[in-house]
Amino acid sequence: MNNNRLAFLLQFFEEDSKDPFNAYALAMEYQQTDVTKAAEYFQLLLEQHPDYLPTYYHAAALFAELEQLDVAEQLYQKGMQLALSQQNTKTYQELQRAYRGFQDEYLS
Repeated sequence: MNNNRLAFLLQFFEEDSKDPFNAYALAMEYQQTDVTKAAEYFQLLLEQHPDYLPTYYHAAALFAELEQLDVAEQLYQKGMQLALSQQNTKTYQELQRAYRGFQDEYLS
């Protein structure tokens, strides 16, 4: 993790915690070194910004890695539903492929 980048991301988040991208950027940065912190920021996004579609792919993958399989499955499914409702076909297809991979790896 780049400490300078993390400091900037934390500063951006402190300046505007209502912007979902700031929390998303922190979750993505922490995902490399502190999965607990990453999970906290993903959870914050899911609670405060449930329509922020980029969250679902990475949050589901992280929760699968943490062996929280029910949570991961729900996130993939909710993300696919959200992508359809937002008419975002590309993201829907990406989530669908990731979900199939998740099913193959964890649920079969």
